[in-house]
Amino acid sequence: MQYLHFNEDKQRGTYDFPFEFYHVDDTHPQYIMSYHWHVEYEVIRILEGTFHITLDEKEFTARAGEIIFINSGILHSGVPESCVYECIVFDMNCFLKQNGACQPYVQKIIDHRAQIYHHFGREHQGVRAAIDSVFDAFVEHPRGYELQVFGGFYQFFGAVFASRCYFEEPPQSLRDYKKIMQLKQVLEYIEANYQNTISLEQMSQAASMSPKYFCRFFMDMTHKTPMDYLNYQRVEHAAFLLSTSHSSVTDVAFSCGFNDLSYFIKTFKRYKGVTPGRFTRHP
Repeated sequence: MQYLHFNEDKQRGTYDFPFEFYHVDDTHPQYIMSYHWHVEYEVIRILEGTFHITLDEKEFTARAGEIIFINSGILHSGVPESCVYECIVFDMNCFLKQNGACQPYVQKIIDHRAQIYHHFGREHQGVRAAIDSVFDAFVEHPRGYELQVFGGFYQFFGAVFASRCYFEEPPQSLRDYKKIMQLKQVLEYIEANYQNTISLEQMSQAASMSPKYFCRFFMDMTHKTPMDYLNYQRVEHAAFLLSTSHSSVTDVAFSCGFNDLSYFIKTFKRYKGVTPGRFTRHP
């Protein structure tokens, strides 16, 4: 199963049913959710353990039974702990089709005039019950589950508006917006060039900063040094390739930007806790 990559623009589901469902546990090669964003919306259900998530510059921890909602365009990452979680990524525009009475509410969400709360805990039973029904439909997959998915989402949106679980035009300072855009620029540069040799100077240029200031900025935003983040992304891509292809460890290492096999194995073990052979797909 392919999981979410940085700044995705892939088709979600089909044109008539634009939803993708993911089930993730600690055996998944991309168990840790690295920084990325997408124009679609995303909802996450925590089944076990805890999930520490960052949305732009906001951080919080969600626990078993709780729901995370990620609005369009939000830069996000997550670190699970003994966690099993599920995600649904979807195109909000599908709720505008032939639903005149509901259209004003959906349009308000799309226009960011109503930004749905990002965290639903135990005090939001009605909202959580509605979205739970959507996840259950994907898991159980009965005949007609598509009807249950659409119906469950409409119930979820209805519960959100009924309970006023949204912000109206949430303020964001120009300074915060600029910082997020600068981080997106450098992350996009890393994603496009991780297979090649990348210097600190090149990354700082992508963010339009001096190397010295860039290092402080990047650490403040991601809690990693730029080179640590680069190596982490390379390992994430390597783990995915090892689990989904029959390529050798050596070929994967070099295709993901590592020039030394022993250093790749050492770095892989540092971030994944196991050797690359743990993820190797055998014929």
